Amino acid sequence: MAKKKSNLNNVNILLGVAGGIAAYKAVDLASKLTAQGTKVTTVMTQAACRLIQPKSFEAVTASQVFTSLWTLPLNYKIEHVELAESADLVVVAPATANILAKIANGICDDLLSTTLAACWKKPLLLAPAMNNNMWTNPAVQKNIKTLRQRNFQIIGPETGRLACGTEAIGRMAEPEKILKAIEKIVAKIKPK
Repeated sequence: MAKKKSNLNNVNILLGVAGGIAAYKAVDLASKLTAQGTKVTTVMTQAACRLIQPKSFEAVTASQVFTSLWTLPLNYKIEHVELAESADLVVVAPATANILAKIANGICDDLLSTTLAACWKKPLLLAPAMNNNMWTNPAVQKNIKTLRQRNFQIIGPETGRLACGTEAIGRMAEPEKILKAIEKIVAKIKPK
């Protein structure tokens, strides 16, 4: 059977990974994207690096992972601006309450938040993941409302087993669902 041609071939995706336990699912997402012919560039927060190693993303994407504003670049470029400009689409998975607040309020205190501030004109998909009490917190919901008003696309969270053992809303959408959402966005921004 012939393999279906992907509309993700040669698409540049910036994958932001924040420090939630669902970061392990982001490796699977990066692998699925790479298998579709996508060029995935990963930016991780320091908290994400404490949960999963950058080498995991390097292994599945065959690309350098960026983790700090203070790393010396190989070629002099303003890294967060260069990362933003090279992306066709930005995906943040998991999008923690912390990174959602930073995006909604323009806080730029690490490489991911600074890069996201430079990406505001790009299509941006957020995949929230957090404890149900955090998700339903009025401050988080206010940030979600702000982000939706700014045309950020949000997938999830879903109801299921959370890291704390509770069955509730807050679980990051599965990588397959995020991949389908990415394909729909790409179909709009890069028609055949």
